[in-house]
Amino acid sequence: MPVFISYSHQDREFAEKLAALLVKNKARVWIDRWELNVGDSIIEKIQSAIKSASALLVVLSKASVGSEWCKKELNAGLMRELEERRVLVLPILLEKCEIPMFLRDKKYADFRTNFDEGLRDTLDGIAAVTSDTQGRIDTPEYHSDWGADWGTLSDGRFALRFTFVDHSERLPYSVITEVNITCNERLTRRLLQYESDGRGWLGRLIIVFSLNEAAKREGVSTVILADSQPKSREVNFVDAKMGFDFKAIISSRRLGTDNGFNILMDWSRHLHSLLDDLSREVPEEGRARLRQRLGFE
Repeated sequence: MPVFISYSHQDREFAEKLAALLVKNKARVWIDRWELNVGDSIIEKIQSAIKSASALLVVLSKASVGSEWCKKELNAGLMRELEERRVLVLPILLEKCEIPMFLRDKKYADFRTNFDEGLRDTLDGIAAVTSDTQGRIDTPEYHSDWGADWGTLSDGRFALRFTFVDHSERLPYSVITEVNITCNERLTRRLLQYESDGRGWLGRLIIVFSLNEAAKREGVSTVILADSQPKSREVNFVDAKMGFDFKAIISSRRLGTDNGFNILMDWSRHLHSLLDDLSREVPEEGRARLRQRLGFE
């Protein structure tokens, strides 16, 4: 879920400096100077980037508030915020100027007198939507808090763990689910290379994508929780062509009041939502190629 930076090209030096520092602080950034190539459709690329962005940073200056192009980008971001409430619009005040009416009630990051303070406020502002280690998935029935961690085991194999806690306002219990994934040596080398290249998100995307497909194929996407005892399933993924394989153990248990009813726990709901979060910056055609490469089509 990249952070989109909207700015006037008269403020290009500031925008690129800000983008570089955000990347240094592990935020994924979309800025036109880095992303557009000769021959690209500018409008199509920018529309796609705003659609998939988790945050829209609007650099406000005398030049930008008078730019029709910046106004279009801002309007697109505000529409997403109003319709979906899934994108954060954060004003970045570069110099004294007339702030657009729809941004006047928003707290802004002030870079006018102190760059470091402005950067700190920006990082604080986007922290909730740029973290790749925790988040919240909201649905009409539940909200699910999730966390992720990864690293190497004592034997050197790469391992990932995703933890979900489901809450409901109207039900007297919660459900905790853990997904523990252990990779073979060849897949470990690939994932460690992604981490080294700064593309760890891509490795996690591939793992969650593969697990989601394997769970559906093996018919282990759901489990019934009849009491507080944990229920587990094992899912194995093998890519003979690439020499990759991993084992995933998914387990859930109910906590809280026993209301006497069984619970149908649908793990695919978590995997789909996590996959959606991880793949927001991947175009639809890229997801299709990924499915084909992994042998699901």
